[in-house]
Amino acid sequence: MRPAVYPGVKRGVDVAVAGVLLVLSAPVMAVVAAAVRVNLGSPVLFRQQRPGRNGSAFELVKFRTMRSLGPSDGVANDAERLTPFGRRLRSTSLDELPTLWNVLRGDMSLVGPRPLLMEYLDRYTPEQRRRHEVRPGVTGLAQVRGRNALTWEQKFAADVEYVDTMSPLVDARILLATLRTVLRREGISAPGMATMHLFTGKDSAGLVEERAAG
Repeated sequence: MRPAVYPGVKRGVDVAVAGVLLVLSAPVMAVVAAAVRVNLGSPVLFRQQRPGRNGSAFELVKFRTMRSLGPSDGVANDAERLTPFGRRLRSTSLDELPTLWNVLRGDMSLVGPRPLLMEYLDRYTPEQRRRHEVRPGVTGLAQVRGRNALTWEQKFAADVEYVDTMSPLVDARILLATLRTVLRREGISAPGMATMHLFTGKDSAGLVEERAAG
């Protein structure tokens, strides 16, 4: 399939698959929402502005996995905010189910570079910034190559590689590999971290954790 044609076909597949999955997963999401409400309270959903295609902002939605900060909590890092329940939920990737709504809306695709933080936009090199030439994805090449076990540089290299090689076959392989990664619960967090360290524009060696996954 010619590269100029595939993005339109890809969008059609995204709408069809996301729509079906939202219907099929509705009972599961109802159970997860109830569990989040019992274990973490309200709100059930985590919402945050993330950069989409060409860096345009959209509101990402997913199930909350971290406790909210109270007046007496002061400054808490992700390891302190991530509860045992939240850690288990994140390990199953069920917290990602609401992002299918972002796919249906056109904010995201099933496959593409993961949407990170808005503040990162000014920290990318020109080559790394190319990851925003396509819609961000629920899963992507970096996720099946190691997820948060990769360095930022390795992630961004995989993202740009996907932009240059995007095709139906590549997407199919990534989706199949994602199933294996989720079942094996691989790369959920960076070594020694609760999530992933903050991207500062250079390899920060995991000194600060990213406050990006609610």
